[in-house]
Amino acid sequence: MSKIENFLTAEEEQDIIEAIRLAELNTSGEIRVHIEKNSDGDASSRALEVFHILKMDNTKLKNAVLIYVAVEDRTFVIYGDEGINKVVEPDFWDCTKDIMQTHFKNNAFKEGLVQGILRSGERLKTYFPYQDDDTNELSNEISKG
Repeated sequence: MSKIENFLTAEEEQDIIEAIRLAELNTSGEIRVHIEKNSDGDASSRALEVFHILKMDNTKLKNAVLIYVAVEDRTFVIYGDEGINKVVEPDFWDCTKDIMQTHFKNNAFKEGLVQGILRSGERLKTYFPYQDDDTNELSNEISKG
């Protein structure tokens, strides 16, 4: 088995999917998690590529967030679409990254992802609160590469 198959258990994956569902209850923002073995170079560039492959740039308000994890590279990226980046402060994701990194350093990957997702939802609801006509535009499933 590869590291990506061992990264999270099926139960942990379900906990992460549930965290996405809960985080999206308070915001029109969309959150996805993508996990792959390595980024084959610059993780930020690869996160942007995955963002487009997953069609996350097609949300109505351009308010999708990708949490990208490259397991063997031991790195992750939080990538927010242009609608988010136009309205938030430059260090908007720093506290979320810090929370996740603390858990990751202790090999608590599920907890790091869950806390990062919930924190992202909390932060997004300030700028993109849930609206009565909101629809879930993106799958909550974890994608893998």
